[in-house]
Amino acid sequence: MKKYIYTSLIAILGLFLSCTDVIEVEVPTADPRLVIEASLDWEKGTPGNSQTVKLSTTTPYFDTDQPNAVSNAVVSVTRLSTNDVYNFVNQNDGTYTTNEFVPVFNEDYTLTVQYENETYTSTETLLPTTPITYITQSRSGGLLPDALEVNVHFDDPEDETNFYILRFLRQGDLYPELRDVSDEFLNGNEINIFYEKRGDDDEDEFQPGDTVDINLYNVSERYYRFIQLLNSQSGSGNPFAPTPVELRGNCINLTNPENYPYGYFRVTETDKQDYTFIE
Repeated sequence: MKKYIYTSLIAILGLFLSCTDVIEVEVPTADPRLVIEASLDWEKGTPGNSQTVKLSTTTPYFDTDQPNAVSNAVVSVTRLSTNDVYNFVNQNDGTYTTNEFVPVFNEDYTLTVQYENETYTSTETLLPTTPITYITQSRSGGLLPDALEVNVHFDDPEDETNFYILRFLRQGDLYPELRDVSDEFLNGNEINIFYEKRGDDDEDEFQPGDTVDINLYNVSERYYRFIQLLNSQSGSGNPFAPTPVELRGNCINLTNPENYPYGYFRVTETDKQDYTFIE
């Protein structure tokens, strides 16, 4: 009887093994598109002359090792009221830099990128940013019990419509996190934005001695909506969330509109501070 059962198990196992097939799945690919990372940020207390634009191309999902830096483009920014042109020098690694940029509040600036016989462009207005008034820490305002959180306080100007982005980066981490907030219901009041780290274990939370770099930006409504959509589609953790949609920025292709780029052109003032957690 035992021999019969043993023989049957071998036969069943062989049946399953013989039915195993390798299925080749063809993943659809698209032609590469230009990706423009052009954040011209004028940090309070600095001249704002040194700026960088980064260019790359999209790559197939499974070809993460494929080089995608764009090193054969021509990049410039024009101040429209004076027609002053700031040319960005090609560093041959996908970055283009200048030390001659002149930031002026409420002026319109146009980015121009010439790449593979096509011209890409975008225009933004340089907006002043209200300063951070003070930063505190707490353990009671966040979603995790007893987890450290940082609180950023700033005063919203009256009689203005403002849209803010806060950028948080713990020193040592690779990627920042962004928070978006408008003054729709807070106009003319003090605004307090808290931020805590969340992860799979306690080690991911802020610890005493950690330092977090904080940037406050006053941005255009379009950029604010762009970051809102970006945040809603990344890391929500909701299995019932809507299917992500293609996220397009404010850059267009003048030569071939169908070959539009990804990325965004932003020009704004920023207040940058850092905070170190204590016990």
